[in-house]
Amino acid sequence: MDRFDLLKKLAEKNDEKIVYLIFDGVGDLSAGKGTPLEAAKCPHLDAIAARSTCGFAVPIAPGITPGSGPAHLSLFGYDPLKFDIGRGILSALGVNFDIKGGDVAARVNFATIDANGLVSDRRAGRIPTETCVKLCEKLNQIKLPGVEIFFQPEKEHRAAFILRGEGLSGLLSDTDPQATGKKPLPATPTSEDPKAKYTADLANQFIAKAFELLKDDAPANGLLLRGFDGYEQLPQMQEIYKLNPAAIAAYPMYKGVARLVGMDVLKTGDVPADEFVTLKEQWNNYDYFFVHIKKTDSYGEDGNFDAKVHVIEEVDALLPQLLELNPSVLLVTGDHSTPCPWKAHSFHPVPVMLCSQEARIDKVTEFNETACIAGGLGTMPMVDMMALCLAHAKKLAKYGA
Repeated sequence: MDRFDLLKKLAEKNDEKIVYLIFDGVGDLSAGKGTPLEAAKCPHLDAIAARSTCGFAVPIAPGITPGSGPAHLSLFGYDPLKFDIGRGILSALGVNFDIKGGDVAARVNFATIDANGLVSDRRAGRIPTETCVKLCEKLNQIKLPGVEIFFQPEKEHRAAFILRGEGLSGLLSDTDPQATGKKPLPATPTSEDPKAKYTADLANQFIAKAFELLKDDAPANGLLLRGFDGYEQLPQMQEIYKLNPAAIAAYPMYKGVARLVGMDVLKTGDVPADEFVTLKEQWNNYDYFFVHIKKTDSYGEDGNFDAKVHVIEEVDALLPQLLELNPSVLLVTGDHSTPCPWKAHSFHPVPVMLCSQEARIDKVTEFNETACIAGGLGTMPMVDMMALCLAHAKKLAKYGA
């Protein structure tokens, strides 16, 4: 019996409500002035910590740096080592593209390429979404024999690239070198399957045509593709956990991972205040809410310590709106760490607190990396957090006689 078989067997429907408040990339490292969580003035988060059980969650495995997709799957109780979903599928679902079996998708970053053909900015200065839309319209003019091409804007510098046709494979390498000062890489097959070579050839033909079209569009005069994958439906949260789940997220990729596991994606605005309004408006319609805060991750990747602090404080000021709804279980954590000194995701465990009347309250009174070391949860696999939340909401029956 695997994890899903067990939870599906034990899950029970009731009226208790669970809220996941996810600060993307919230975990950090001290840069001489503490971490952003330690520097932030967050009285409401600290008050929640004082009536929670706290600790750390490991998104994938010790020492493994997670991408956002596998980290979120782990949050939702899906073993990311078993369900290895490419970022492209999440991007396509995130823009509500009608993806079909046999399609292959990749996540796209518009990027800045210098005169020597080297990547100088992997995010093209975070171009406005309006610019991204216009560039996608231009790239949708590209035609290749035997396939349909869809180039869909996400947000800022991000887009989704989808190939549709016969004989395609998602077993391709990334073209993103994941660093500046390097040339974009060719897409190469990661399998000896002829379908993978065929798809890699198509991707490289598209990339060559795209670079020609974008050559005068600096700072977005190039593109980087990663997370190639074919589409396959996952087990759904309704079926496994007997939940009626909803997602409140501003960024398309997180809408995509929510759709992938069966959540309704609720219409909301672009800032945390909008998300909390949506939560209140939809409170009576669902029993599980995933509320996603993106900018903690964005500012971590930018190395912008003060801005990351500001986002934490901004959300903290909104928390009374959530607390007055009185969820049965409130889980506050991140999907992974994005330390400002690294300007990238890292392997470090993520601080977590679980607030519930059923929780064994520990002595932690602040929500930050140092305080959570002393928490009652210890350091646990993130993939187990969903079962723990279901149990605290009295949604799991006893196992065995």
